[in-house]
Amino acid sequence: MKSGFVSLVGRPNVGKSTLLNSIVGKKIAITSDKPQTTRNIIQGIYNDDETQIVFVDTPGIHKPIHKLGKVLNKQAYYSIDDVDIILFLVDASVSLGKGDKYVLDKIKDANKPVILVLNKIDNITKEQILFKINEYKDLYEFDDIVPVSAIKNNNVDTLISVIKKYLKDEIMYYSIEEVTNRKIDFLIAEIIREKVFNVTNEEVPHSTTCVVESIEFGKNSNTINASIIVDRDSLKKIIIGNKGSKIKEIGSLARVEIEELMGKKVYLSLFVKTIKKWRDSDKYLNEFGYNDFEN
Repeated sequence: MKSGFVSLVGRPNVGKSTLLNSIVGKKIAITSDKPQTTRNIIQGIYNDDETQIVFVDTPGIHKPIHKLGKVLNKQAYYSIDDVDIILFLVDASVSLGKGDKYVLDKIKDANKPVILVLNKIDNITKEQILFKINEYKDLYEFDDIVPVSAIKNNNVDTLISVIKKYLKDEIMYYSIEEVTNRKIDFLIAEIIREKVFNVTNEEVPHSTTCVVESIEFGKNSNTINASIIVDRDSLKKIIIGNKGSKIKEIGSLARVEIEELMGKKVYLSLFVKTIKKWRDSDKYLNEFGYNDFEN
């Protein structure tokens, strides 16, 4: 049995969470076409007969404008220092940018295997893939380079095989049945937050977070109360929508996925609360679980 911890690192919106879900074969991290969707470190656990790999999905490294952004970057940097292998994910379908170079600078001194993962190759030609490989090889001497399409699950098996070459531990960190380290209330809150991303415009999602207030487990159904937190009343009105239309849509979409997660019928009640400047408040960042690495 070989095992180890592998960090997924990259700028926002390169497909880290999509790749994690593809690897473990189950949705444990929310995805969106909007940047900075991931806000917490999430572990996804891959098991086969000879291997256990704990993948650590991290927030996209970016230039922060709130305390929340600084915390997210700190989480990502922590994962670079505290794992055995680093996967540096880039979006191969777009030009090499300052954001990619910034992240690469952060991992150059990591003193551990770094594998370049060229994601979204389904959007480019073979010639363009070769160009991207050579372009990044000029920046850093990667231990391996693997092109993949996380959304189509293309070449993900090859990536797993490559990772196995660098595993050194010989211990199982989790039971064979576990696919994530996160508890059910976190997964539910993330599903709700994803639906807020999906049905609102660019500005709204980054000003929101979601908190599960209570779960009542029943024999045939579960009852969940959750809050969507925003930082100003104008966004609260947008999320609620005309005659409650938007909040109903968010709840309906979330309920379907939560029922699939929990395996039974769910009664979901959503509330929208305004907490001004919560993204710059140590009190609320701690309360909402974003300051795990501040101490």
